[in-house]
Amino acid sequence: MKRVLLKLSGEALAGDKKTGFDEATCMGVARQVKQLVDDGIQVAVVTGGGNFWRGRTSETIDRVKADQIGMLATVMNCIYVSDIFRYAGMKTEVFTPFVCGAFTALFSKDAALAALEEGKVIFFAGGTGHPYFSTDTGAVLRAIEIEADAMLLAKAIDGIYDSDPKVNPSAKKYDEISIQEIIDKKLMAVDLTASIMCLENKMPMLVFGLNEENSIVETMTGTFSGTKVTV
Repeated sequence: MKRVLLKLSGEALAGDKKTGFDEATCMGVARQVKQLVDDGIQVAVVTGGGNFWRGRTSETIDRVKADQIGMLATVMNCIYVSDIFRYAGMKTEVFTPFVCGAFTALFSKDAALAALEEGKVIFFAGGTGHPYFSTDTGAVLRAIEIEADAMLLAKAIDGIYDSDPKVNPSAKKYDEISIQEIIDKKLMAVDLTASIMCLENKMPMLVFGLNEENSIVETMTGTFSGTKVTV
């Protein structure tokens, strides 16, 4: 694989703190991505916003407004993580689908590909720019647009299970599963819209735990221990 999109869950970025940022976790991600970049792999990053905002659980806020707050949470995450990456020695650029003043660049496929060719790690913040779409869907959309070879999904758990392992201690982990099976079994590894986009556009996924030691590099070097999602 020469070009990948790395999706980082917001909860995973928070580490054991469960909210905000855990700097040691983010530095660990940066060090691993630096290894990939040094090996000539082009990396794009999407972050979730769950370490700041879970708007869908609100019974008082309008869904559109709640999703807009979530989009801004991902902008904060991308600005923070991209600067950690810069500290680790990489060049970065943050793109959003809406204008954020001088904070970010407005997304276009041409600009994103040009930045990748310049050796930058690029960040896609703000989701799709529209409500009712998750960051999973935004990540799949951007992966397809930049013609990534695969999506790497770094989550707070170490793969895809047949039920929620936090609720069911006997939940079975899949080593490999097709995206069609995920849709049929309603496993919700990513949301349904994202799953269907992966199926239609043949975008494979590798799902693993961010907090597993050196998991990003191992996923790219063949010692993968998460769940491979085939198309």
